[in-house]
Amino acid sequence: MKIRTLTHSIALASTALVMAGTAQAQEELRVQTSFNSGDYAYQYLQENWVPKVEEMTGGDVTLNLMPIGSVVPYKETIEAVSMGLLDGDLTAPAYFAGRDPAFALMGDLIAGYDKPSQFLDFCQTGGGEEVLQKAIDKVAPNKVHVVGCGPYKREALVAAVPIHSVEDLKGLKFRSPEGLAAAVFERAGATPVNIPFSEVYTSLQQGVVDAADASAYVNNDASGLHDIAKYPIYPGIHSMSSQQFTLNQNTWESLSEEDQKALNQWFYDAFNDLADAVHQQDEKLVERDKAKGDITVIDWPQEERDQFREIARGAWEDFAQKSPIAQEALNAHLEYMKAHGLLKDDGAQSQGEASSTQG
Repeated sequence: MKIRTLTHSIALASTALVMAGTAQAQEELRVQTSFNSGDYAYQYLQENWVPKVEEMTGGDVTLNLMPIGSVVPYKETIEAVSMGLLDGDLTAPAYFAGRDPAFALMGDLIAGYDKPSQFLDFCQTGGGEEVLQKAIDKVAPNKVHVVGCGPYKREALVAAVPIHSVEDLKGLKFRSPEGLAAAVFERAGATPVNIPFSEVYTSLQQGVVDAADASAYVNNDASGLHDIAKYPIYPGIHSMSSQQFTLNQNTWESLSEEDQKALNQWFYDAFNDLADAVHQQDEKLVERDKAKGDITVIDWPQEERDQFREIARGAWEDFAQKSPIAQEALNAHLEYMKAHGLLKDDGAQSQGEASSTQG
């Protein structure tokens, strides 16, 4: 009787040790995002895609997505990841444009892509991940690994006056962040005005600006911007802010190759799905507003979009000349865009492409 009891106890202890070993092997990744906890995108990922990390890694990895500022200020996530204060970040590369202009070109190639899926594919298959990795290595050499990058939404343009073409941009006052966005609008003949996002509503209401670089249609609607600016351009012509998914290098290397591939695929599957979900939300609201008739939704013809993209290209090239990595980022964008019909391939190299080739 005692022998059976002892044997039973050993068996239970062995089972407990096995279970404990399994639990310890599971990696929880603490990742700070650039989303507020109430954001549609944050909630969508939490509900639909965070649970799939464990499934896609066979139970090896779980993901803890945290809202913006949970552990460190939003502009300090790269350093926090490099030091291991965070396992990773899911945030906007544009926040780090002051470190190198490459982050601006990887964060939001103003007027560059027509759909988030194109930018996501550029990151996944067109060299985007590799260029972003070089930019991050300049800040934190060999300490942070890029898992994926790309946008999930195409912003609509809020306008208090009808803007049907590139020509209509001339002389208008645009709320725009400093940097690449402002440079593009200025090249198109508009006057950029740098005001905080919190002041967009009153600035439009008081006529301080005629239009504003704000957010996706669904977010602009929720903010009440269409109540005072009744000529939104949708789909938008300008901003498509990208995100970066990174992990601490040691954490990344501790994962199996299968789990690394799963996390990379998870990011692109999640963001393509999120982009579709946000697009569907936008479409419903656009259909509603068109039916109501008190809002005029303007959709630029493709030739006008192409013309605006060519104007924007001059601003991209100016930014690219500010650093070697920025030039490499732009060259990668241009190569992808020409290959996919987003830019004319006239057979001539841009100044930046020529200098890069000669170098």
